[in-house]
Amino acid sequence: MIPFLNLQALNQRFEDEFQEVLRRVLSSGWYIHGEECGAFEAEFAAYCGVQHAVGVGNGLDALVLILRALLETGRLQPDDEVLVPGNTFIASALAVSACGLRVRLVEPELSRFNLDPQAVEAAIGERTRVILAVHLYGRMADMPALAEIAQRHGLLLLEDAAQAHGARLGARRAGAWGLAAGFSLFPGKPLGALGDGGVVTTDNAELAAVIRSLQNYGSPIKYQHERKGGNSRLDELQAAFLRIKLRYLDADNQARHDIARRYAKGLDRRLSLPELPTEGEVHAWHLYVVRSEHRDALQQRLLKAGVQTLIHYPTPIHRQAAYRELGGLSLPATERLSEQVLSLPIYPGLSAQQVDHVIDACNDFAAIEPNSSVREH
Repeated sequence: MIPFLNLQALNQRFEDEFQEVLRRVLSSGWYIHGEECGAFEAEFAAYCGVQHAVGVGNGLDALVLILRALLETGRLQPDDEVLVPGNTFIASALAVSACGLRVRLVEPELSRFNLDPQAVEAAIGERTRVILAVHLYGRMADMPALAEIAQRHGLLLLEDAAQAHGARLGARRAGAWGLAAGFSLFPGKPLGALGDGGVVTTDNAELAAVIRSLQNYGSPIKYQHERKGGNSRLDELQAAFLRIKLRYLDADNQARHDIARRYAKGLDRRLSLPELPTEGEVHAWHLYVVRSEHRDALQQRLLKAGVQTLIHYPTPIHRQAAYRELGGLSLPATERLSEQVLSLPIYPGLSAQQVDHVIDACNDFAAIEPNSSVREH
C-alpha cells in the first residue's frame, strides 16, 4: 500500500538531529518560552521576510489570536464581517466565530481552488471589515488582486497560511502579504512539528505584542495581567524540532514540486489536474488535488490498486451542523469541489516508481470511465 502520507519516514530522516536537541532541551531544564522558541520565532520570521513571529499552540489559535488582537486594539468590533473561502477547512471559519465575528463565505476560482477576487468584490457589504485569504493546498491566493481590493475598500487583509509554508509569489513568501498570517505546524503540514503547534507572522509590532500577551494569560510580565488572555504556547521541544525541519523546508517543497510535475506529465487529462505554478511562483504542494465527476469510484479503484487517498473536504462549511445557520446558502463552485476533489500522495521520499504506480492506477480508471472528465459550468 502506498500511504497517503508517511510521517514516520519523513521524520526518521532527522532522528539523529532530533535526539541531539532532545538532550539539549532536557538538560536545559527550560521547557516553555525559552531559547529554542525564541530562536525558532526569529528564524521563521526571517524565512518569511517579516519582523515578528509568535509561536502558539496550533493553527486555529494562530487565527483566533490575530482576530482577538484586532478586537483588543479596536481595529475590529464585535459582529464585524470576515470574508472566508467557502471551500476551506472549517478552522478558518471557526476562528472567526470564536471571536464573535460574522462569517461570510465566498466562492473560489475553480482553476486555483483559492478565493475568486471578483467574488470577493461582489461580497463586500456594510459590515465587511476583513478578507481572510486562505492559501489552500499550498498555493498562494491572488494576493496582489486581494490587496488592491482591500486597500480600495479600507479592509484588513489576513492570511490563513496553514498549508503554505514556503510558498511565494515573486520575492514575497506566504505570511508576508497581509497585516498578519496564521500558520499551522500540525505534523502533516509542509513544516510540521511532532505534535501540535502554530505560529503568527506580522510586520506590526503592536499586533505582535498584543498577541504575545493574549497567548500567555494576558500577561506581558509574570503575574501582571493586562488582558483576559489564554494559554497557547509553542513548547521548547517542538520549537527545537521545527528549527531543524525549517532548514530543509525549501528542499522538501522542491521534492513535492518534482512529484507534482511528474503527475502533471503522466496523468490522463480526462481527470482535471491542478495548475502548475506560473513563473516566479512557488507552490508548497501541501496537497495534490485532482477532480473527477466519479471521484468516489476513482478513490475506490485506487484503494484496490494499493494507493491511499483522502478527500479535502467532503462536506463544505455551510453544510456542516456547526453552521446550520448558513444551511440555506447556495455556493455552487464550493459544492462542486466538495463532490469532485481527491488528494493523491505527494511528499518527500515518495519514489518515482510509487508515483508512476499512482499515475497508472488513475489512468486505468480514466480509460474505463470515458465520462470521468470534469465539466465546467
